[in-house]
Amino acid sequence: MLRRLYDWTISLAARKSAEYWLAIIAFVESSVFLIPADVLFLPMALAKPNKTWRYAFIATVASVLGGIAGWFLGYYAYEAVAKPVLELYGKLDSFEHLRGTTSADTILLLLITSGLAHLPPIKVVTILSGAAGVNIWLFIASAIVARGARFFFLAWLLKRYGEPIRDFIEKRLGMLAGLAAAILIALFFAVKYFNA
Repeated sequence: MLRRLYDWTISLAARKSAEYWLAIIAFVESSVFLIPADVLFLPMALAKPNKTWRYAFIATVASVLGGIAGWFLGYYAYEAVAKPVLELYGKLDSFEHLRGTTSADTILLLLITSGLAHLPPIKVVTILSGAAGVNIWLFIASAIVARGARFFFLAWLLKRYGEPIRDFIEKRLGMLAGLAAAILIALFFAVKYFNA
């Protein structure tokens, strides 16, 4: 099922309505969808390099708005809506553990790492931010920085290197971003606990 969903998402890049689909996918990825918007963003940017920055802007704005929707799901509708969605994706147990043991500053760090590297998945962190009552304005600022950095960095790579960089982005960039996110998290906890 996941492979069909992935293939369907990629097929949207060839449509005239691709920009709308990019906005929709980026929006729902931040609150409930499994497939990252990168899957649609990459082929669109490679097909029309003159619109790469526009696509990055669309993806960033829609992703931040989707994150806000995820925050509201967590804050106002955790039991009725967010909990069943997390259960559907098999993330409820890890979410409940995070919710019970994570401070607001750690949640903001997770928002940045998930925005940059999908670690943990962005939808989990946006819902967690609302459920934990993270300040909405701080959440929005962090989401803009994290998601904007991701999409505009991808746009820069594609503008600079074009099609040859696609394989690197699809296969290795996620691993490198994940490694950078893990280092950032480790540094955060090291500073937090050594200064405690």
